[in-house]
Amino acid sequence: MPLSPSVSTSEPTDACDVLVIGGGPAGSTIATLLARQGRDVLLVDKEQHPRFHIGESLLPANVQLFDRLGVREQVERIGMPKYGIEFVSPEHEHCSYVDFADAFNKDMPFAWQVRRSELDELLFRNAAACGARTLERCQVRSVAFDADGATAQAQLADGTQRRFRARYVVDASGRDTLLAHQLGSKKKNTAHNSTALFGHFRNVRRLEGKREGNISICWFPHGWFWFIPLADGTTSVGAVCWAYYLKARGAKSLQQYFRETIALAPELADRLKDATLVDDAVHATGNFSYSSTHATGPRYVLLGDAFTFIDPMFSSGVYLAMHSAFDGAELVAKALDAPAAYPAACQAFEAMMRKGPREYSWFIYRVTNPTIREMFMYPANPFRVKEALMSLLAGDIYGKTPLWGPLRMFKAIYYMISLSHPVRTWRGWRRRGGNIQDHGLLAGETIQQVK
Repeated sequence: MPLSPSVSTSEPTDACDVLVIGGGPAGSTIATLLARQGRDVLLVDKEQHPRFHIGESLLPANVQLFDRLGVREQVERIGMPKYGIEFVSPEHEHCSYVDFADAFNKDMPFAWQVRRSELDELLFRNAAACGARTLERCQVRSVAFDADGATAQAQLADGTQRRFRARYVVDASGRDTLLAHQLGSKKKNTAHNSTALFGHFRNVRRLEGKREGNISICWFPHGWFWFIPLADGTTSVGAVCWAYYLKARGAKSLQQYFRETIALAPELADRLKDATLVDDAVHATGNFSYSSTHATGPRYVLLGDAFTFIDPMFSSGVYLAMHSAFDGAELVAKALDAPAAYPAACQAFEAMMRKGPREYSWFIYRVTNPTIREMFMYPANPFRVKEALMSLLAGDIYGKTPLWGPLRMFKAIYYMISLSHPVRTWRGWRRRGGNIQDHGLLAGETIQQVK
C-alpha cells in the first residue's frame, strides 16, 4: 500500500501495541477485547462523550454481544425494549406487524432502542475500565505505515499536535473513513443513492402495550421513514429519501421541508400532529451508501462504517460494526502473534465484512418496489420464508441457523410475483433507475444542521 508523506519528529511519540481510531461501537468493542488480551491499546475519539449520533435501533443479535462485553444490564437500563417491526404503507389501509420471536432462533426475541450518545459513551467507558487507554477530543489526521508498524499524526481540540506509534492500526472512524480516504479506496455505492432528514420529537403518539418500542417503517412517495421510540419519551423520526428529493428543497429551511415531507405519510403525520421538535433541530446528510475496496492491509483493518455503510432500513449498522470488532480482535491477534497465519485470516475477514451488507442490500435495493412492499404488508410463511426473513432482520446471519434455503425461496417467490406483473415490475425498476441518479450530493456529506 502507498505510504503517506513523512511525518514530523518534533512531537513526542506515544507508543502502543494497537491504535484504535474512533470511539463508536466498533472501536470501543475491539479496544475492550484487545485490552482483555493484555495488549497496550490506545483508543482515540475526535469528540467528547457523550456526543450526538444517529442509528438508535439495535438488533436482537446485539444482545449476545453485549453479554460477551459484560454490559447487557447497563444497556438494558438505557434502552426501550423492541420486540418487532411495524410496516406502514400509504397504499394499504392496514399496518403490518412482525415479531422477532417468529424467527428460527427463539433465543433472540427482542432488542432495544437506545440514544446513541448514551450507548456509545457506555461502550467507550467500558473499554477504559477493561484496560484500554482512552483519549477524547483528539483527531487523527493521517497514518504513515512502514515495515515495523505505523505512525499517526493527530491534533487535540486545543491545537496541540500529538504523534502515536503503533504496531497495528484499527480504523473505526465511522463515516470519516480515515484510511479509506487516505488510500483512495472509498467508493460511492452507485446502486443506491439515498439521503436523509431527521430529528427528535416529544409528545408523539406511539403504539400501545408491548409494541410501544417497536420500530416503524413508513413508506412515502420519495422513500421511507423510520420511527424509533426512545426510553426518555422522545422519538427519533427520519426520512430516507432519494437524492433528487432533498436537492429539490431549494430555499426552504430544513425544518419546513421536513414537516412537508412528514405530511406525505398520513399515518406518521397523524402520530406527530401534537408533537414538538426537540431543540428545533433538524439534521440532513447526503448520500451515505459507500464501500471500501478492501478492509484489511499488512498493519491495519477497517471496521464497521469505516469500511462500508448501507441504507439503515433494517437497523443493521451497530450490529455489523460490533460483530466486525469481535472478528477484528481475532484478526489483530493473528497479525501480532502469528503473522504467518495473518494473510489467510485477512481473506476470511474480507469475506465476512461483505456478507452482511450483501445480504441486507438485496432487500434494501428492492424495498420501494411494489412487489416487496406487498410481501412485507402481507407476511406469510410458506416454506418457512417468514421465519427466515425475521432471522435476517434479527441479525442472525453468522451462525448455524438454517435460514438460507428459505431465504432463497423468499427471493424466488419475489421473482415469480414480479414476472406475473411485468408492467408494474418494469415501471418500478425504471422509476428506481431514475431515483438513484447522482444529484451532486457526496457520500457522507453533511448538508446542514438547523437549530
